[in-house]
Amino acid sequence: MRNNLAARLGVWSAHHRRAAILGWLLLVVLATVIGGSSGLREMSDSERGAGDSARAQKILDDAGLGTPAGELVMVSGHTAGGWRQAAADLGGALERTGLVQNLQPPLPSAAGTDALVRFELKGDANTAGDRVRPVLDAVGDTGRAHSEVRLYEFGRASADHELSGLLGDDFKKAEFTAVPLALGILLVVFGAAVAALLPVVLAFTACMAAFGLLTLASHQLHLFQTTYSVMFLMGLAVGVDYCLFYLRRERDERAAGHDADTALRIAAATSGRAVLVSGITVMVAMAGMFFSGLMLFEGFAVATIIVVCIAMLGSVTVLPALLAWLGDRTDAGRIPFLGRRRGRGARESGALAGAVLRPVLARPKLFAGAALAALLVLAAPALGMKTQELGLQQQFGSDAPLSVAYQKISTTFPDGPAPALVVAKGDLSAASTTKAIDELKRRAPGARVTLHPARNIAEIEVPMTDSKQALAELREHTVPRTLGRAPGVRAYVGGELAGSVDFNDQLKSGIVPVFLFIAAVTFLLMLLCFRSYVIALTSIALNLLSVGATYGVMTAVFQHGWGAGLIGSERVGAIESWLPLFVLVVLFGLSMDYHVFVVSRIREAHEGGLGTRAAIGEGIRRTAGAVTGAAAIMVAVFAVFATLSMQDMQQMGVGLAVAVLLEATVVRMVLLPSVMALLGDRNWGAPRRTAGHRAAPRPQRADQGAYL
Repeated sequence: MRNNLAARLGVWSAHHRRAAILGWLLLVVLATVIGGSSGLREMSDSERGAGDSARAQKILDDAGLGTPAGELVMVSGHTAGGWRQAAADLGGALERTGLVQNLQPPLPSAAGTDALVRFELKGDANTAGDRVRPVLDAVGDTGRAHSEVRLYEFGRASADHELSGLLGDDFKKAEFTAVPLALGILLVVFGAAVAALLPVVLAFTACMAAFGLLTLASHQLHLFQTTYSVMFLMGLAVGVDYCLFYLRRERDERAAGHDADTALRIAAATSGRAVLVSGITVMVAMAGMFFSGLMLFEGFAVATIIVVCIAMLGSVTVLPALLAWLGDRTDAGRIPFLGRRRGRGARESGALAGAVLRPVLARPKLFAGAALAALLVLAAPALGMKTQELGLQQQFGSDAPLSVAYQKISTTFPDGPAPALVVAKGDLSAASTTKAIDELKRRAPGARVTLHPARNIAEIEVPMTDSKQALAELREHTVPRTLGRAPGVRAYVGGELAGSVDFNDQLKSGIVPVFLFIAAVTFLLMLLCFRSYVIALTSIALNLLSVGATYGVMTAVFQHGWGAGLIGSERVGAIESWLPLFVLVVLFGLSMDYHVFVVSRIREAHEGGLGTRAAIGEGIRRTAGAVTGAAAIMVAVFAVFATLSMQDMQQMGVGLAVAVLLEATVVRMVLLPSVMALLGDRNWGAPRRTAGHRAAPRPQRADQGAYL
């Protein structure tokens, strides 16, 4: 048996089980307690953004002039002027809360039946959502007191308040749904309660430790609020998968007649090493997000690297310790019906996989062409993919009260919800600066100027429709021809629309270096592990096909609305801007779970003396049960996120669930074996420097480990 690192870790843990188990518990407790006591640090608006909009916000942040949380309330009546008394009462109620500032007089609509009330919340905009409740109550009480009008409120504080509640509810839903789902699938796979509980408990404790460590890391790298959800999603899926692969191999070796110690050694040397290779590949792939140039992705990278690292280490240390300690008690709590079938479960899975593989290996060209055509058809909608930073009204869904309010306000007052914000820094006392500001006001009717002479900063709100053309006109002509001509003045255009455009532009420029990094690292890792450039290139090609098909499905469902209602979602006309890059990175990492695990067993069979086609059949049959169970768990966990309230979580859940489903079916069962069958012995082609190190195929003992 090969004495690789995974084997040494497994043997040490089995022989020092108390130290391994107590060490794991200590890590989880300390990380959770210390991290929880330190508090999470979220990123600011300027840290989340990019380009000129981020520079504008950074000027305000550095000067302590963070943009206040603005709110809009539309008072809608049935007759012209019918809103006046309600608007007056609303103003008084808002003033009495003591939380508002810059309360503007009601602005009548063109028809005169509606009026828009603008105001801001005092204090830090980042915490306004936590303090807005009295304001929401004041608006609600006014609406109930004036049944002749309808009140619609939308703004940053009210949206953040709603978002905070939704995220909390969604995270609880994900946690309390995904864990039982994973446990139920594992009960079916293993037929015993203890064996099913082990992967779930280890994955869940890995997530707990990762939460604590991520909270500590947030003091150096500020995080976005959905990062915890992403971490839990990845941690549970990957942690359960790694444990399942390891545990399934150990039980297969026990079923083959080996004693407990030998079975554990074989599992450590084979599946344990596959877990290490897969985990390292996932972490390196996630590190590609550091090349995006966006702090949002840097936070995602840190979160996923931490949780995958902890899950991987737990699988190759504390899991073998628990298996050695439990011994035959791993089968305790056997489910009667499933328990009777458990002994032949692997053979049944292998028989089903063999039935699928026989025609694939008999006619590989036909099936390779059919699988390729199917993936390309699924990928076709991605050619028209549109990305944007979804607004809060899109995130909540069209029926949500905030979305309804936004629609009503933006329809009645097109310039209301999203003004552009021009931030200028320079000598405000200079005549040239004053003249430039006046000229900008002349070119942009309705612009509101706020001066901060002590800080030499001017804020200019420019009413603007939600139009990229209007933004381009402001950035490329209006500002350069006014403030841009004032000596010593720096001026940047920010605001909601500008932030979305800048974020998308940075993503488009950052996706190329991220992809090149991931592709290069994946190629090198596969080359190192399998000593075959053919397998390395095949891995990248299959990953790209899966990514393309996933993009196509996401575009069809969420951009075009095809079948969105079936999952309780709706058409929003675009994909959340950060998702394509995130999905690319995650899929390149997660696909290695299956690829490394399956191809390592194929190589193991080939090293044992089988021909390539026979080795393909043997490897896939041997891994069918474990990979099917792992895929079912991943699809189930990701599908839970597709049912959450937030649109970006739905898109992420659908995208990752579809990707894993395609990987476990079309790619693993059809495309991979057919392509490998067509390549034949060329699968094991290696560069000259490594080819000489490969031994010729030879008979292999039952307890011998595998090359990866």
